[in-house]
Amino acid sequence: MPGPVDLLPGTLDLLVLKALSLAPMHGWGIGQRIDQLSRDVFQVQQGSLYPALQRMLRKGWIRSEWRTTENARRARYYVLTAQGRRQLEAETALWQRTAAAVNGILRVRMADR
Repeated sequence: MPGPVDLLPGTLDLLVLKALSLAPMHGWGIGQRIDQLSRDVFQVQQGSLYPALQRMLRKGWIRSEWRTTENARRARYYVLTAQGRRQLEAETALWQRTAAAVNGILRVRMADR
């Protein structure tokens, strides 16, 4: 089975916003959720995730609040904002358009040219 694949540039924000659209999560949980949803194709490094979260906080796409985890520990949870939900919709549309264009190019055969 092949190993994990590096995230394409610009896709981390999309994946984090999608994960947070499902439920508020702490940073470690976001990384685990993305790993799980991608079936371990993507493994988000903490060194990439936390700067992305800080950037999204500054842009107003997410907000954070302290909560107690299921293990009775305090953790900073991240929550998607209305602005973040709009950003997720915009980034999803862009991704789908890009993927459709790449798929269309890959389906071209010699006889189609």
